[in-house]
Amino acid sequence: MITVRTADGVGLIELNRPDRRNALDAATCLELVDAAAQVRADGARAVLVAGRGPAFSAGADFSEVYDDGFRTALYAGLHAIADLPMPVIAAVHGPAIGGGLQLALACDLRVAGPDAVFGLPTARLGLAVDPWTIERLVQIAGGATARHLLLACGTVDAGSALARGLADVSGDRAAAEALAADVATMAPLTLAYNKRAANAFGRDGTTGVEALASLGAEFEACWQAEDIAEGRTARAEKRTPQFRGR
Repeated sequence: MITVRTADGVGLIELNRPDRRNALDAATCLELVDAAAQVRADGARAVLVAGRGPAFSAGADFSEVYDDGFRTALYAGLHAIADLPMPVIAAVHGPAIGGGLQLALACDLRVAGPDAVFGLPTARLGLAVDPWTIERLVQIAGGATARHLLLACGTVDAGSALARGLADVSGDRAAAEALAADVATMAPLTLAYNKRAANAFGRDGTTGVEALASLGAEFEACWQAEDIAEGRTARAEKRTPQFRGR
């Protein structure tokens, strides 16, 4: 149900349930956990999350959404993606609704195709998403967009997603792949530090002072790494740096 591979530093995690519009069932969510572990073990420096067929993901599979254990599997999968140390890019085409939007939010960047549409219609269904999802939505797209999705059960198309910050880049799957390939050439230690720092502030009641203290060692490590010398040498030699993540 999920295709996983890594090539040239880019890991691919592709939902492969096109007949179900890539709806997330418990098995697929648990496969996300394994897929995240695999791309990490394979040394991916950037990860692309995509969906095969007509949709990124139409949401939770309603044949299972009310079953015991579904929510546990769903949040295990979402956090496995969100907690990857390298940047994760969602290639969103067609619907990213409910659990599909949650998966897109678990990624760091979102490339929206012209037919992309985002929605979180939990109040129409008597369901709810966890506080982490809402915090992530507010952090990424702002309070107004979060309220539009959560309280009015509105939808956001590709153009509006770009304007509101819910999407970062406009483009098709090829554009998402190109972005991932570019990110994979960047300094891994710096990217990992930047990602953790961007996610740290305001999480779990952490204050700015506490977050800065916890990130200090990673900040210093970036300045002590071999990659900083490589970046300096490559700039002087007018070539593309070859970062090694150390």
